[in-house]
Amino acid sequence: MAPLIDIYTHIYPDRFFAEMTRVSPQLENLGKRLRTVTKLFDLDARFREMDEFGDYRQVISLPNPPIEDLAKGEVGLTLARIANDSMAELCARHPDRFPAFAAAVSLTDVDGSIAEAHRAIDQLGARGIQIFTNVAGRPLDDPAYRPVFAALAERDLPIWLHPVRNASMPDYPAEAKSRFEMWWCFGWPYDTSVAMARLVFAGTFDRHPKLKIITHHCGGMIPFYDGRVGPGLAVLGARTSDEDYAAILPSLQRPHLDYFHDFYADTAMFGGVHGIKCGFEFFGPDRVVFATDAPLGPIRPTIASIEQLGLDAANRRKLFAGNAATLLNMPFG
Repeated sequence: MAPLIDIYTHIYPDRFFAEMTRVSPQLENLGKRLRTVTKLFDLDARFREMDEFGDYRQVISLPNPPIEDLAKGEVGLTLARIANDSMAELCARHPDRFPAFAAAVSLTDVDGSIAEAHRAIDQLGARGIQIFTNVAGRPLDDPAYRPVFAALAERDLPIWLHPVRNASMPDYPAEAKSRFEMWWCFGWPYDTSVAMARLVFAGTFDRHPKLKIITHHCGGMIPFYDGRVGPGLAVLGARTSDEDYAAILPSLQRPHLDYFHDFYADTAMFGGVHGIKCGFEFFGPDRVVFATDAPLGPIRPTIASIEQLGLDAANRRKLFAGNAATLLNMPFG
């Protein structure tokens, strides 16, 4: 059977989880809730599920919350190092299960995070890094983070882009918090889309034309709203009176919508058929990668929704493993 490479899955190594809860005691309740997601911690349970799908392997990364929301400076970097050492150990012990991992960083210290990324890649075998759609509230297009994108572009390895938002960001100004988990259901795709657009308008892909960014959850809102993103934002600035955006689009080397096709998108859509179809048509067969968000998202329904795309054999191979091999510069037999 051809391999299935699940490029975006999450895990909590025990040593990292223990240190995380030690340095951030406020996470005690979150920790209790996360413990109910057994397969974040229990490898036996995780492997039993994986065995149901033949030659199925997972690229692992940390889940929420971001390290930057837990600790700063050297404490954050220490957490990242523990996470990376732990994930590397898991990959070394179970190479047939976990062929690779996305390294953790703590971008409250940019230079330290770049050094840790190099260590994780060169010494531990990481195949890129995971970052979040904001850094403790700061946008990714802040010039302070440009060296991070430059470093990964130079290494020809991807950045996994994960959304981050919680209930403290209200849906309405009159309320103190987001209700009914709208911060997750709709807030995460929104955050992903905003981060993508800000990176485009900041000229990130002009500086690094071959930069690889894997957007979680199939590119957020971008595929469905291509008209608003493209023609709608072609008049950027016409709706704004207190800032001058006139120079932004002319500063780009290509039409702005073109850059959104440069992102990669994963299939972690909780089995949603329409969203995956829309994302596949927008990003194309070379830039969609198989992912389930396991164990936080379902494996079998995700595969079933992909099957409904009716792909030919060549595009199936690309989606399920070939594109991952290209992104990670790794052969998958």
